[in-house]
Amino acid sequence: MSTVGASIAVWQRSTSVNVHVTGRRVVATIVDGIILGIAYNIFSAIFGTSRNDDTSGFDFTQLSFGGGFAWLLVVALYYVLMENRLGQTVGKMVTGIRVVDEQTGGRPSVGAAVARTAGRLIDGIFAYLVGFLVVLGSQRRRRLGDMFAKTLVVRA
Repeated sequence: MSTVGASIAVWQRSTSVNVHVTGRRVVATIVDGIILGIAYNIFSAIFGTSRNDDTSGFDFTQLSFGGGFAWLLVVALYYVLMENRLGQTVGKMVTGIRVVDEQTGGRPSVGAAVARTAGRLIDGIFAYLVGFLVVLGSQRRRRLGDMFAKTLVVRA
């Protein structure tokens, strides 16, 4: 058996994998939301639509079409690159959890990170209520994005 095969076998037999990190996941999501909220305000100041009334110079609730597309790209890249390269977003680092490939225990591939991020479109409905309920109802505490990507969130 190759070294990689042996590592996978050890990972799959491991009983020390703790997937019961739902509270930490909630806090990590809030931390990431704060970080992305700050980034949104910066993008809104750069790409926002001007208001010509007496209340303010910019409307921070809207982005221009180009700004909206750029914002979507930044959010997607944040999750994909952080989870693929480090196995963690900043929120996950703060809470001591990480994303792993369910088969190998290693960092998710780019494809898996993209699948996890795409799953946020469904999981994020109603302020992540859908994702939260799916996590609570799944045996391995996975949201839909984790199921699509074949990943787990575990203690770091």
